[in-house]
Amino acid sequence: MSTRESLNLIKRFPVVLALILFFAAFPVEAQKHISLPRTGLEPHDIAVIINDDDPLSRQIGHYYQQARQIPEANMIHLRFSSERSVMTPKEFKQLKATIDQLTPDHVQAFAVAWTTPYRVGCMSLTSALAFGFDRKFCSKKCAPTAPSPYFNSPSLFPFDDYKLRPAMMLAGTSFEQVKALIDRGVASDHSFPKGQAYLLSTSDKARNSRATGFARTAQDLTGVFSIRILQTDAISDHQDVLFYFTGLTEVPMLQTLGFLPGALADHLTSAGGMLTDSLQMSSLRWLEAGATASYGTVVEPCSYPQKFPSPAVAMFHYAAGTSVIEAYWKSVAWPGQGVFIGEPLAKPFAPLLREISSDRFELRFFSPHSGKLTIEESYSAAGPFKLLPKQQAIGRGENRFHFRLNEKKDNYLRFQWH
Repeated sequence: MSTRESLNLIKRFPVVLALILFFAAFPVEAQKHISLPRTGLEPHDIAVIINDDDPLSRQIGHYYQQARQIPEANMIHLRFSSERSVMTPKEFKQLKATIDQLTPDHVQAFAVAWTTPYRVGCMSLTSALAFGFDRKFCSKKCAPTAPSPYFNSPSLFPFDDYKLRPAMMLAGTSFEQVKALIDRGVASDHSFPKGQAYLLSTSDKARNSRATGFARTAQDLTGVFSIRILQTDAISDHQDVLFYFTGLTEVPMLQTLGFLPGALADHLTSAGGMLTDSLQMSSLRWLEAGATASYGTVVEPCSYPQKFPSPAVAMFHYAAGTSVIEAYWKSVAWPGQGVFIGEPLAKPFAPLLREISSDRFELRFFSPHSGKLTIEESYSAAGPFKLLPKQQAIGRGENRFHFRLNEKKDNYLRFQWH
């Protein structure tokens, strides 16, 4: 599927409406009277998997639960040896049965509170958790692998729609590193960062396979993000990095960069997903440098771009307000050999509603395409809702809409943009 086809596919689906939780500072009464679209996963949608035999895993899991207010029912505790990179399929299947038994039915995704093991036989741990261990997601002699039905999907409920739960590892070599990662993810929420996307076409021909789509990516996302396509092996001293996609075995000068909270960054290479024992640069280096999520393969993938994130698809879904786990997972067509790492619930472009004066509100939201903002009104929370005649034009990128609401009049508003 081409970048153009991928973007056109998602544009055909309207944003699904649902209530979202607002900040505690937002007036309680107004919360009952205003509905916004659901754009991505919320804390109650995610389960945290902890290895109780690993003290660092327990510490990370506890901190993440507190930072994201994950319900106690969503905390899954296991016990197994963690001092290895690879778990056998047999052992994993036993653990997966326990995970499935303990996971509440409403959970849509997993956060994994450890760094090793990161692989199950020939699959990554995150893909094995999502699909179950299945050799069709592996390859021999540089072959394609099974596709993900979640690729470029409009779904806001991956388990309900596809019976898979995308997973992301809260990975790092120390608690301080993972704590900083989690804090960046939380800080990114509703922040609408005005950073740059750096798409690097490098001199490494074997690892530059994504570069052929960069020009179309920039064209299709004009007005959404500021995108720079550079013919170079690395960048340095930029303090506005929101996206960094490249192809090299080692990416130099990361320590000179400033990554904005919520930043995505990865390098196409064979062994970036070998987090703790790679002969190439580990994807952990991106998180240590300040990125909020990254990706790498755990076994030799060959240079199929389908086995790595599509920058166009990742940025499009991120702009639509999804969480980082959703945007990153939706961007990989064949994810069986790749591991996703980062803070799953980071949502820099999720909509924000705030009261700016008495009965006066501002709705701030992001859109990857132009369209219309529609408002429905009802005198009952249960409806019926009536479409108000005036529709507001919205543009690509950030939008702001001001309106009044006197909740004493008992009217209810429902917003939608598409």
